[in-house]
Amino acid sequence: MALRRTATLLLLLLTLGAGLPAAAALPAAVEGEPLPTLAPMLERVTPAVVNISTESRVLVRDNPLLSDPFFRHFFDLPARPRERTAQSLGSGVIVDAAKGYILTNHHVVDKAVQITVTLNDGRHFSAELVGADPESDVAVIRIPAEGLTQLTVSDSDALRVGDFVVAIGNPFGLGQTVTSGIVSALGRSGLGIEGYEDFIQTDASINPGNSGGALVNLRGELVGVNTAIFSKSGGNMGIGFAIPSNMARVVMEQLLEYGEVQRGLLGVSAQDLTVELAQAFGISSGGGAVVIGVTAGSPAEKAGLKVGDVILALNGTRTNSAGEMRNNLGLLRPGTRVEMRVWRAGKEFDATAVIVEQSALQQDGGDLDPRLKGAVLDEFTADDGSSRLRVEDVAGQSPAAALGLRPGDIFLSVNNQAVTDTASLGQALQRDSRGILMRLQRGNTLLTLRVR
Repeated sequence: MALRRTATLLLLLLTLGAGLPAAAALPAAVEGEPLPTLAPMLERVTPAVVNISTESRVLVRDNPLLSDPFFRHFFDLPARPRERTAQSLGSGVIVDAAKGYILTNHHVVDKAVQITVTLNDGRHFSAELVGADPESDVAVIRIPAEGLTQLTVSDSDALRVGDFVVAIGNPFGLGQTVTSGIVSALGRSGLGIEGYEDFIQTDASINPGNSGGALVNLRGELVGVNTAIFSKSGGNMGIGFAIPSNMARVVMEQLLEYGEVQRGLLGVSAQDLTVELAQAFGISSGGGAVVIGVTAGSPAEKAGLKVGDVILALNGTRTNSAGEMRNNLGLLRPGTRVEMRVWRAGKEFDATAVIVEQSALQQDGGDLDPRLKGAVLDEFTADDGSSRLRVEDVAGQSPAAALGLRPGDIFLSVNNQAVTDTASLGQALQRDSRGILMRLQRGNTLLTLRVR
């Protein structure tokens, strides 16, 4: 009720202000109510958002002559590669004041040899890296400090498009900055920014340096960790992305307990259940993931899943899309039991599987060719009984991502040679070391990728 009244007052103020001269001051109250302000909430929240500066070592690219051993020996040049110190800025969120744990982005602290945290009260601390997960772009660092303020982590699944949010961070190294906006969209994926994507999109201004900062609701609760912007100029264009707090929390818990995220594998590839497919299957309720491939010997095959099945729910939670299912499965550790609600031929039934380690059934494309590094490949049996090779996962910012590969892609041929498994892919890649010509099936679309 209070939020609705605040929104009404804000609209009233905008209406009244439209007719005022530019220099006119706003009244202190409207109809006896004080002006709406976020200041009290921000006074509680901003001490929990910190600035992070890092130092890393970067190899300096020398003139090609300096790479010649004879040239270096002739001029008695040292063999040690030259390095320079690189500095970067970002943000973080204190989520455990007692233990000094700070949530931030992996790319903020990646390859850092020195991490310095500056609090809102001006204190500086050297931080240690507790753990980081490149696939979700989440990292946890720790500072030995007392008198800290932490943020309450909210349930990001409760967010709705149109909810008001506030972004807090350190853009361009200017110092702590607050911007406001709304949730523009939920569940954004397929952007190629990270391996596991389920972004909150917001029009609250997010700029370089905001990475790792807080996205909070009007109660001052953490609903997301700012991570990226969509921009052609390097600045804010009204499209920013944040990692949902629920995903960040699960990753953080694994990092704190194990120091890393161990992801499990079910062994299916899927596509979204569209309205057309739902009508064809006779499913009235919306949302689901249509199985388009089952990996041989996988937990999914052992659970009895088949191509054409529709996965409606995992562990009692509705599955709305193939991307959502992939994200949920990607946060489960090997050995976890998964209860699935499945639709097949007009009937629903339950199936149970036990997640296994990804390495048990998959291979990193980098083992076949450096240009495929970051692509997780698995072999599966198609509905017609033929052997096929699928891209199960693609790490963000990896060589495979740069090639244009996406999770779910199925290899048809490479360099004009049919590909049915990792062995045939390796042979095809050797046919032409100068480039790669790939024919792929992506959903219902056939496409060709050519890389020189």
